[in-house]
Amino acid sequence: MVLEAIRYRRGHLEILDQLRLPHTTAYEPLASSEDAWHAIKAMRVRGAPAIAIVAALALAVELHRSTLSAVAVSAVAEEVVVFVHEKLEYLVSSRPTAVNLADAAEKLGRVVEASGGEGGATGDGVREAYIQAAERMLVDDVSDNEAIGRHGAEWILGNARAKGNGENVSVLTHCNTGSLATAGYGTALGVIRSLHQSKMLRHAYCTETRPYNQGSRLTAYELVHDDIPSTLITDSMAGALLRLKGPSENISAVVVGADRVAANGDTANKIGTYGLAVLARHHGVKFLVAAPRTTIDLKTGSGRDIVIEERPGREVTRVAGPRCWDETVESDHVVTVSTAATGVDVWNPAFDVTPAELIDAVITERGVVEKGPDGRFPLESLFRVTSEK
Repeated sequence: MVLEAIRYRRGHLEILDQLRLPHTTAYEPLASSEDAWHAIKAMRVRGAPAIAIVAALALAVELHRSTLSAVAVSAVAEEVVVFVHEKLEYLVSSRPTAVNLADAAEKLGRVVEASGGEGGATGDGVREAYIQAAERMLVDDVSDNEAIGRHGAEWILGNARAKGNGENVSVLTHCNTGSLATAGYGTALGVIRSLHQSKMLRHAYCTETRPYNQGSRLTAYELVHDDIPSTLITDSMAGALLRLKGPSENISAVVVGADRVAANGDTANKIGTYGLAVLARHHGVKFLVAAPRTTIDLKTGSGRDIVIEERPGREVTRVAGPRCWDETVESDHVVTVSTAATGVDVWNPAFDVTPAELIDAVITERGVVEKGPDGRFPLESLFRVTSEK
């Protein structure tokens, strides 16, 4: 059974509430851009690609329903264009670090501008142009992720494992970058899926990913769902894992996703990624970033220019989950417990920036980008194509 984080048909959108995973599977309907904003802000949906898709589709649902309700948006093309731009700007404010959302908003804005500028344009025509463009994004994201997985698996087998070593490889990943973070299949977790499907994966290791535990709640959930051999570790165990089990388990790569890749290759991703890159370099393990081109922001020169979101301190000092008795999990009884001294100050950045010099390659749907002779990633080459999505 395919794991679905996003369920969509025209006029109807549901998301898998990720705050209730892994113990409860519940879908939440989103009928408007306001619904999507709150779902993204509260992290009921998360992952840079998924955020962009959900935001785009929620507005598509809102526009579709406006044609069926007594209170239509407008019949005037120019007014619909203005309405869409205002809604897109509002949606982008929900998670400013994730560049996919801003990229999607920019592309969708161009779509409605072009539609509204045509001779004889109508409000219905602009709405339809937007809805079709948002639906294409959903389809394209899945195919892009499958390509990322294929390219990444091939690169690891050809470059990361020891030459002449035909053994299956093990991979360490961080946060959640699978079907729950995208429209389907995943980026970094898509690489692991591709290795597993080709029977070249020995073992997958995933970090707990504090403070929101996306690794233990979500990545572990996906790995178990797909019956992929895997082990969960706490974030602080990564160094020991690479030192004590790296050679024996043939841990050949650390593969992570990204929320924004700057023009020079500096990468913003879930907090803890930078530390993993340092550990990988020390232990001689390849460190790879897997992300679609929509995550690459050529307008941002380096990591110094990336705005890092800071989240409430209570996410660090409290943990929520179902009540347990021995091996029994009471999924209907969710409790929140305090894990820190009352009154302690908390710093809770949601992301960190890994400098390009610690990254060995960037995996995209167009292929794997390695550093050139000048030591920099030629990321701009990914956009030099005649037909661009």
